[in-house]
Parts: sequence; structure tokens; C-alpha cells
Amino acid sequence: MKILLVFDFDNTIIDDNSDTWIVQCAPDKKLPIELQESYQKGFWTEFMGRVFKYLGDEGVREDEMRRAMTSMPFTPGMAELFNFIRKNKKTFDCIIISDSNSIFIDWILEAANFHDMFDKVFTNPAAFNSSGHLTVENYHAHSCKRCPKNLCKNVVLVEFVDKQLQQGVNYTRIVYIGDGGNDFCPVTFLKKNDVAMPRKGYTLQKTLSRMSQNLEPMESSIVVWSSGVEIISYLQFLIKE
Repeated sequence: MKILLVFDFDNTIIDDNSDTWIVQCAPDKKLPIELQESYQKGFWTEFMGRVFKYLGDEGVREDEMRRAMTSMPFTPGMAELFNFIRKNKKTFDCIIISDSNSIFIDWILEAANFHDMFDKVFTNPAAFNSSGHLTVENYHAHSCKRCPKNLCKNVVLVEFVDKQLQQGVNYTRIVYIGDGGNDFCPVTFLKKNDVAMPRKGYTLQKTLSRMSQNLEPMESSIVVWSSGVEIISYLQFLIKE
């Protein structure tokens, strides 16, 4: 009987956004105005594809990008949380569902020695092409109206839980740890035993708080956190229950 921990990545595991952090590799650490203005709502992955092409055209190479990524700070208490989970891995399965990309997440987790903690990472697939440019694709296609075109985290979570069930793994509860607007959709999938853990002061927490004020209660419990250490305390409480 396991608990499933679902993590977002940007501004949850790491204390910033990996896609905006990479801009420090650009000349003068900023993007040309016309590139900045080419972003269309819901099409972030396509925009990042253009950013990566621009960086490649400017001569930014893989090792420079890797150095920038691995200098990103983890959110306070995350390293402690991961060490706690590692010690209790018999109790927890861990997955990441992220709008970042596979290369950035691999680099960051490997550099910190946390890559073995996660059973599965769902994110936009990325690779370096023959010219040494980083390319990124949409994770999947979906019909959810709430989510960006490249990723509905709810669809991913439902599919993962169903697949696990077919293999005989039934989670006693799901704990969803995130911060952003695109974490709202999967949180609506959570049931009575489950727990939504929005990061304090971020979009997800503000959205959930607005909903409760409008008397649109969630089925799951909501536990707000600022540091990974608070998440440890809550998980310890769940294990004891």
C-alpha cells in the first residue's frame, strides 16, 4: 500500500523557472525584443524551441547550458525532503509532471544525485540535434481546454494511475506538490483521501484559496507549504496515520 507523490519541477523542486533561467546564456543575458514578443499564450514549448534555436545560432553550446542549469538553486528544504523520501522509498512512489524538458530535468537531478528517486518523469522531450542545437517537442496532444497545448498534467496523472492499477499497484492516497496555474487541472482529479500541497504565495495556492472563498470546495485536503521541511512533517504524519 503505497502513497504516490507527484511533483511539479519549476518553482517547486527548483526555486526558479528553468526555461527563463537559461536566458542567462544569451548575449547580454537577454533575448531580442522580437523573440520575446513571439510568445503566444498556450504555446510556450514552441516559444522555447525558438529560444533554443537562437541560443544555438549565437554559439551557446551544450556544456555552457548544462553549467547554467546545474547552478539553479533547489527550493529550501527540497534536498532534505528527497533524503527523507529515499529512506522511506518502500512507502512512496515518486513522479514528476513538468512543463520544463527532459534534458534540463535530467541535468539538474543527476548533478544533485536525486535522479534515482523518481520512478517516472513526464515532460516535454528534448534532444541536441546534429548542429548542437537543443530542440524540444510537445509532450503529447490532448483536448483539455484548461491547459497549454503541449501538456495536460491531469491526463498524464490519470493515465499513470490507471496503468499502475492494471499492474496491481493501488495507491492509498495521492499527494500533489506544485505551485503553478497548470497544476490546478490535475489537482481537480484528487479525491477525498488525497492531498493537494500548493506552494505558499504562488498561483496554485491563490487559485485554491479563491475557490474556497467562492464556496467551490475541493474533494481533497489542501496543505500549504513554504519549505520541503514542512512537507516532511506532513508526510511523517501521513505515514503514522
